[in-house]
Amino acid sequence: MNPSGGRFCEHPRTLHRVPRRSARPARPSARKVALLVNVASKCGLTPQYEQLQALQDRFGPERFTVIGFPCNQFLEQEPGTPEEIASFCSLNYGVTFPLSEKIEVNGPDRHPLYAELCELADAEGHSGDIRWNFEKFLVDGDGSVVARFSPTLAPDDAAIVSAIEAALGDDA
Repeated sequence: MNPSGGRFCEHPRTLHRVPRRSARPARPSARKVALLVNVASKCGLTPQYEQLQALQDRFGPERFTVIGFPCNQFLEQEPGTPEEIASFCSLNYGVTFPLSEKIEVNGPDRHPLYAELCELADAEGHSGDIRWNFEKFLVDGDGSVVARFSPTLAPDDAAIVSAIEAALGDDA
């Protein structure tokens, strides 16, 4: 359930059954709560990296992590190599959370993880394709996807923070 009491999906999704296509982790470590975000370095929403890092600092690293998934599908706003992306994030926003290899989040080459994530509806009822950079998915410690958040919802918004706290339980 979302913080306002509505359902996010008909049945929980679990990342433990999503296949991986690369050697990089495509799901959080066991027992960690994770916020999965498709990211881009040349987007109007790129400053969200700062708030994402603040969440990492506040709740991580033992039981929570942000995982960024660079994607170049939205107006080619993530053109860099993995090394360039990591350097940009570190130098400009102090990012310490993991970044995956660049992936596709929509279309025929969509990563299997995102094929699974896209089935979940957000609080406004949107499901299906990722709308833009910085769409966010919260995954609990059991690997179940429990929430989806709009790209324009700031990472420090009370809805996201309270959902993370709920996923972490009483130890948050």
